[in-house]
Amino acid sequence: MTARLTRPVALYARVSTRDKHQDPELQLVPLREYAARQGWETVEYVDQASAGDLAHRTAWRRLLNDTKHRKVGLVLVWKLDRAFRSVLDALATLQGFDERGVGFSSITQPELDTTTAPGKLFFVILAAVAEMEQSLISDRVKEGMRLAAAKGVKLGRPSAAARPEVARQLPSVVAEIAAGTLSQRQAAKRLGVGVATLHRLLDAA
Repeated sequence: MTARLTRPVALYARVSTRDKHQDPELQLVPLREYAARQGWETVEYVDQASAGDLAHRTAWRRLLNDTKHRKVGLVLVWKLDRAFRSVLDALATLQGFDERGVGFSSITQPELDTTTAPGKLFFVILAAVAEMEQSLISDRVKEGMRLAAAKGVKLGRPSAAARPEVARQLPSVVAEIAAGTLSQRQAAKRLGVGVATLHRLLDAA
């Protein structure tokens, strides 16, 4: 890719907290070298967190905000999984990048370059595969529910009265409420249910 950019290129690196020996420089050095060969101005974003830990991926959140304000023209990563936690996450994010005129590229995966026609085609194919997989998963879930229902298996979360911890504590809770030593709000909190659910349990008791 030799695109001429009018906005800085975002170099994003992420290392996992599970491996304290990882060094983001192993990603940043080749990213810097690649950008330097293109003559690009760069800005760096570095996280130390797992892919799914968005709460601690503060640099990634800052980068996404900068793309919204069109402060960068391209997001450059070492590998796709450094940026995204799943294919669906990648597709949703990259769609947002495209709407803002922000490109995305991985230096170790040349086919992942949305600034080129082949790269855009690749992501269209990737989106189709992801959509098909989601459809297959949905179909399998529905078929599993149908078979379970046919066998008389009750689906969904058990009622409050059927939960072992509720059934175990309910008699003493009822007695304390009757004695006036426990309020209904306190009882609901102890059982881990809402006040409306508590009323139904008391009526049944």
